[in-house]
Amino acid sequence: MIRVENISKRHEGRMVLKDVSMDIAEGANIGLIGPGGGGKSLILKIICGLVTPDSGNVFIDDIDVHSLGPTELADLRFRIGMLFQNYALFDFMNCADNIAFPLRQEGTHSEEEIAEAVHQALHDISLPDIGHLYPNELSGGMKKRVSFARAVIRRPPIVFYDDPTAGLDPVTSSKIFILLRKIQTELGVTSVTISHDIGGIKEICDRFVLLDQGKIIFEGDRDEIEASEIPIVKKFWHGFSDDELNV
Repeated sequence: MIRVENISKRHEGRMVLKDVSMDIAEGANIGLIGPGGGGKSLILKIICGLVTPDSGNVFIDDIDVHSLGPTELADLRFRIGMLFQNYALFDFMNCADNIAFPLRQEGTHSEEEIAEAVHQALHDISLPDIGHLYPNELSGGMKKRVSFARAVIRRPPIVFYDDPTAGLDPVTSSKIFILLRKIQTELGVTSVTISHDIGGIKEICDRFVLLDQGKIIFEGDRDEIEASEIPIVKKFWHGFSDDELNV
């Protein structure tokens, strides 16, 4: 269980998050949606302990994330996989070493075990022969899939995906969403996915949170968001224009 309680955060003089609270049940697949600049990526970084809120608390299984020291926080982060929006791959490492990095950092696996896990991960993302390539030799979609493999290589119980299909073509986006569904189904992970691809996120999430201007505007399941009469929800979920909303 992840509990976000009354989180607020100001950045560069602007209040980005305003008293945000939500519960994420174990095994839930949450779609975090809403207009750009609403604080979606920031809330994930706060949950992970990468950013400290100005006020409020985050609890993961009753552990107060922002009360932890550096060592305890590092241990907690081993339970969380993160697919970053900008890939965050190491340019000086080839793809195999990028994927292997979390396992080597964990320090409990032999090189033979790591090599086997990386081989399987590359197979799972349908890129079995690119382990020797470097990030600058990959397309955007390939980088995204390598980032995905690195995020889940340790089979963490919690995974955050920050706009996993941003800038990708429809075919590649579909492959990414299939990967997300596969990991959710096979491992039963707790996941939060930020996406502006409503068609894709509909198929992998069972609950949705719409964040706008730093506030939660809506929280509910698929049926509830489909039936919502809140204008910003209808506009974002159904793609209605302002004129259509005013009819």
